[in-house]
Amino acid sequence: MRRTDLVAEGWNSHPDAPRPGTFLCVLDDIPDGEGHEFRFGAGPSALRVFVVRRGRSAWGYVNCCPHNFVPLNDQPDRFVTFDHEWVICSVHGAVFRYEDGVCEDGPCAGRALERVPVVVEGRVVRLAA
Repeated sequence: MRRTDLVAEGWNSHPDAPRPGTFLCVLDDIPDGEGHEFRFGAGPSALRVFVVRRGRSAWGYVNCCPHNFVPLNDQPDRFVTFDHEWVICSVHGAVFRYEDGVCEDGPCAGRALERVPVVVEGRVVRLAA
């Protein structure tokens, strides 16, 4: 499946997409103000999802920039700016809001990351329905 197919169909149409309710991590596994990547499947066609955390809240997104369809991070789990205020694309510096993935500045301003719904239950982060 090509990335352009996922854009049209959504992350949950990926052949390796996990089911709703899938355990991702304990909230404390993601440092406050940081992110963590999860891969489903193997090789270059694996589904790459990341979760960012702020306090007791967490948001999930497909790890793919809406501008040029490359992963946002260039190092493991590096998804945010140094001040922990924005999600950032390491390729061209576009910045996205934690809460909804909307790009506030950069070549894809106004567009958004593809949301992957997550829920925090107690201290556990799971995929939401």
